[in-house]
Amino acid sequence: MTEQMTEPQIKDTETQHKNLALLVYLLQALGFVTGGLTCIAGLVVNYLKMSAVRDTWLESHFRWQLNTFWYGLLWSLLAMFFWLVLLGWLAGGIVTIWIIYRIVKGALYLHDDKPIIF
Repeated sequence: MTEQMTEPQIKDTETQHKNLALLVYLLQALGFVTGGLTCIAGLVVNYLKMSAVRDTWLESHFRWQLNTFWYGLLWSLLAMFFWLVLLGWLAGGIVTIWIIYRIVKGALYLHDDKPIIF
């Protein structure tokens, strides 16, 4: 027989998952200082806890964070390529602004208990 969770237990679980999402936003932001190492830690948290937030409003944050990591990595690699043709400063600046925007937007939506609409 499976146990039904009470309302306080559901709220506690949601708070824990919300705190994990906030942790990942912080790890992504710290990636600018650590050379991306903390971003990898955030990626691991996302993949390990994705099933726990499936079908909740927090799932959109976890997907947003995963997309931020993978697309950020892709655009960063492209920006590094453009350094070879002397346009890297522009591409790198655009990628940096895009990543900062996604971290800030996601954290603000998380703070307001809102899912991210793609």
